[in-house]
Amino acid sequence: MTAVTRFAPSPTGFLHVGGARTALYSWLYAKSQGGKFVLRIEDTDIERSTQEAIDAILEGMEWLGLTWDDGPYYQTQRFDRYKALINEMLEEGKAYKCFMSSAELDEIREKQKANGEKPRYPGTWRDRTDHPEGEPFVIRFKNPLEGKVLVKDHIRGNIEIANSELDDLIILRSDGTPTYNFCVVVDDWDMGITHVVRGEDHINNTPRQINILQALGAPVPEYAHVSMILGDDGKKLSKRHGAVSVMQYRDDGFLPQALLNYLVRLGWSHGDQEIFSKEEMIELFSLDAIGQSASAFNTDKLIWLNQHYIKELPVSEVLPYAKWHFEQQGIDTSTGPALEEVIKVQADRVKTLKELAEISGYFYHEYEDFDEKAAKKHLRPVAQEPLEAVKAALMALSTWNAETIHEAINKTAENLGVGMGKVGMPLRVAATGSGNSPSLDVTLNLLKPEQIAQRIDKALIYIANRQQS
Repeated sequence: MTAVTRFAPSPTGFLHVGGARTALYSWLYAKSQGGKFVLRIEDTDIERSTQEAIDAILEGMEWLGLTWDDGPYYQTQRFDRYKALINEMLEEGKAYKCFMSSAELDEIREKQKANGEKPRYPGTWRDRTDHPEGEPFVIRFKNPLEGKVLVKDHIRGNIEIANSELDDLIILRSDGTPTYNFCVVVDDWDMGITHVVRGEDHINNTPRQINILQALGAPVPEYAHVSMILGDDGKKLSKRHGAVSVMQYRDDGFLPQALLNYLVRLGWSHGDQEIFSKEEMIELFSLDAIGQSASAFNTDKLIWLNQHYIKELPVSEVLPYAKWHFEQQGIDTSTGPALEEVIKVQADRVKTLKELAEISGYFYHEYEDFDEKAAKKHLRPVAQEPLEAVKAALMALSTWNAETIHEAINKTAENLGVGMGKVGMPLRVAATGSGNSPSLDVTLNLLKPEQIAQRIDKALIYIANRQQS
């Protein structure tokens, strides 16, 4: 049997972290088995579903690299199929029309609650044939009254539910639209889904769906109900914990490789290993190794992983994601050194790609002002002579590379009889506008000699103005 999994989000909002982890687990299982991964958009909630949310989900999946083999399918495009099956079930006596109003049902449920009973539809119209003409009705599935449902769950083991605990589910609303629980069943059957990976909030739906599958004569897939993700305060992950949208993590400067590595470990493990390439995840992943406990989201751990990937991934893999951040900040990277070279020298100095772009602007455009603190400390009158001397030494170079630049700075300090810092720090502030940068020889090598000359002149003017004030 070829494994076929699916990710089936409702397009009522962005792709959140919990959904992304479910998608990842489904994707990994299909890939680990040499199977197929299906993307299905469950848009039966027509009032709340939006095209904007669909676009956000597709964008999030593409950014994460969770490409689908089939789809995306849309439930709203399959209504004819659902209705045809519902009509067949009516004819076969596996479903029935129910004319009970919402007000009647609410009243019954209130009485049940008052009596300490589980609120449920009592089956009033299950066997009745005295259907009133022209009255609105829903169609309900005729759930078995006896026996039990066995849910085989890769994470939780076998779960047994007595049919007496389940009432007759509405499968077609009074407005003629099919309901979520019925559409899901038909889709899983038609799409040949063999393994359903989804959140634990669906556990209550599963026995109902299994009964419908069996009534249709359809095979029952295997299930894996994943526990929820908590914030670091132990409460359900929500907006108050910071970014929960996958694309917010992109905007904040995280690499998809880092987020995927972090998400896979929120419930699944392989020994003590922390770092997993996508290929390793596919090779090692197992549904049976997912834990039952809820996982706590730890942003510091994600940041640590992001730093690791920025430093350790081949620059060619980081490049497109970094370039996006430079563009977002209006930095034209065609006007300066190759972005690959900037990434190389800045990679071990940043936590995010957004930060990388923020501290690298001076490679591509003139900075407006000096960092106030750095200028106050290092662009003092005493720095005038070292700056003039190092400018002369640098401009005299016939070959411009890190080695010759390093030598020129060293020789200037030697000739002046001062420590390297007395030359290097004013030069760093002049060249970059701030007191922080990669090593000076490497930094200056990525800039042009004429840029360095202009920036040293700018620093000398700053010093002159400071002397006069």
